[in-house]
Amino acid sequence: MTDEDYDLKAPGGKLRLYVDAGLAAGALVEPSAPQAHYLLHVMRARTGDAVRLFNGRDGEWRAVIQNASRRSCSLKCEARLTPQSEPPDLWLAFAPIKKTPADYVAQKATELGVRVLQPVITHRTIARRVNLDRLRANAIEAAEQSGRVSVPEVRGAVELDALLKSWPKGRQLLFCDEGGDAPPIANALQKQGEVFALQWGVLTGPEGGFDDDERALIRTYPFVVPVTLGPRIMRADTAALAALSAWQALLGDWA
Repeated sequence: MTDEDYDLKAPGGKLRLYVDAGLAAGALVEPSAPQAHYLLHVMRARTGDAVRLFNGRDGEWRAVIQNASRRSCSLKCEARLTPQSEPPDLWLAFAPIKKTPADYVAQKATELGVRVLQPVITHRTIARRVNLDRLRANAIEAAEQSGRVSVPEVRGAVELDALLKSWPKGRQLLFCDEGGDAPPIANALQKQGEVFALQWGVLTGPEGGFDDDERALIRTYPFVVPVTLGPRIMRADTAALAALSAWQALLGDWA
């Protein structure tokens, strides 16, 4: 979307920002310095222009810019446009990958409606240092652009065995197993839909895939649903997004 696509004078405004402050009628919100720069210098907004605000708690609000100066402004909440809501309860547990694909996964998983981004360290994980601030920044940006009124929770990286041992009771885990001896994802999800579970997670591996010991370990847990993602070899980032899309189409809010 280009600058020219925005109608800043529209009733709700086209600009959207995630903020930490509470939102209510008459509330005055002070944007951060980078947000103020974005509004005033990138988007060339001025006093009286509309901005949509959300904080993951109070829904989405229409606010107007006040007291705009060269470096700062205030945002006054006028009316709530959308009540707070959450996407289906879907988590993504993924082995960290290189920086650019990791950014892409965080952005697209947010657009696809995940509630939790959980990095998982496996035997073949190469990118073992996870920049959580960067992941969260990408998730916030994607939420702002996609119309979500919430931002996924970004959790610290955990070892695979620790993740499995602490996995919440009642939450199913869709295991993307490249070994080739699991049912196709559509078949498995359609069967699971007959005994519908409200809470799910998707588990994907690193660039080199899970090793045989990890595959065997994962399959010992009763909450695990192993699946394959078709006849072609996918990159780690592609596999994560393909699995999320299939789940949303068959069991989520695309259905």
